[in-house]
Amino acid sequence: MTILSRIATAVFSFATVAFVATPHATLAQAQSEPAAQGQSHLDPSADTISGGASSAPHNWTADQIVTATVHQAWVLSGKDEANFFEIVKELAEISARNHNLVLPDDPAAGRRAGAYIKAQAKADPDQLLYSIVDRSVRMTGKPAPAVATTH
Repeated sequence: MTILSRIATAVFSFATVAFVATPHATLAQAQSEPAAQGQSHLDPSADTISGGASSAPHNWTADQIVTATVHQAWVLSGKDEANFFEIVKELAEISARNHNLVLPDDPAAGRRAGAYIKAQAKADPDQLLYSIVDRSVRMTGKPAPAVATTH
């Protein structure tokens, strides 16, 4: 099981509890974004978190999730734990790539990363989710192996 899958264990348990109370203005704003961009809402049962990245289409763009607060990302996910985790996973991949890091395949590291994301997101759902995930990746990730180049 990859570190991203381990993060799911901690993040999942928090997602439903943390967002029971939804501010109406933020909810309306986040719900209208996909529709305004001509994107359709999908059946959440089509998405899975098993294995690598989901091949199922989703109703968000990288630009949306990088600039979304924790709460807005929850709304973009359709308030679905699997979709929310897909957003977290996508953000972790973006962060690791940007910092030239690889995420270790270590269950303990995954639990720590998930617990960190859960605690930070719960403490302030109005902060950027990417900021939380990026800090977690920088704390957990290891430098990517150097790639030999030929001239």
